[in-house]
Amino acid sequence: MQQPLKRSALRARSGMLYYSALRKIMWVTKRRGFARHFSKELLPYTCFSHKTVLLRKLKDVDMWLQENKIVNLKIACKQLNLITIKPGEIFSYWKLIGKPSRHKGYAKGMVLKNGTFEAGTGGGLCQLSNLIFWMTIHTPLTVIERHRHGYDVFPDSNRTQPFGSGATCFYPHGDLMIQNNTQDTYQLIVKVGEEFLEGEWRTSSVPEYHYKIAEKNHKIESEYWGGYSRHNELYQQKYNINDELIEEVLIVKNDAIMMYSPFLESGQCPTK
Repeated sequence: MQQPLKRSALRARSGMLYYSALRKIMWVTKRRGFARHFSKELLPYTCFSHKTVLLRKLKDVDMWLQENKIVNLKIACKQLNLITIKPGEIFSYWKLIGKPSRHKGYAKGMVLKNGTFEAGTGGGLCQLSNLIFWMTIHTPLTVIERHRHGYDVFPDSNRTQPFGSGATCFYPHGDLMIQNNTQDTYQLIVKVGEEFLEGEWRTSSVPEYHYKIAEKNHKIESEYWGGYSRHNELYQQKYNINDELIEEVLIVKNDAIMMYSPFLESGQCPTK
């Protein structure tokens, strides 16, 4: 991987304004294709469900940032919960949530930026986009836009999912978009529980297949400019009701610059 380049504040600001304008134009010109209907009546079948821990101790991160993250997640979940995606429709994470601002009640949470973190209004919403992406790749729905962090900021700590299995988000042009190319209607359920952020995809018909995610070709490399990079590939495996593998498709190829040493420090060697 190339050594990361530092862009000027003016260039970064100009780029954000340009791509933000393009995104908002797309939302207007293609508005009829986006999912916008909610249903309080749950669809009959669960396709996939998952949950992630709300409060997780991270190195050098104050816990108040994660407490505020919970505030932000509760607000955002209200904008997404019970949305239905009919055949042919597109789910847009940011089109439904809107801009996370103080006047909407969003607090300052942790925001990852340029290989480090800072406090920013609406911070922590990536946990929600991560959850939705992970659930989606266990369904027949098609992810048509997904972004990833170019940096791997924190070392693995009680990781339950493969590296690079999330979807970062930055308003408005860093979106998560999902298209329903099936003949069935899907419904998203998301809520903040006591300990977990909880999610579920429901569907109008009995699921014919189930899906698993396999990580392959995981490696850490030393770069010529002195840093380390991390790489892997994630494959979606499709199984029938007899648990027979029907198809395997590459869905994600991750490359990120590591912001921590890949080696254990003295005294950290695990014991048997």
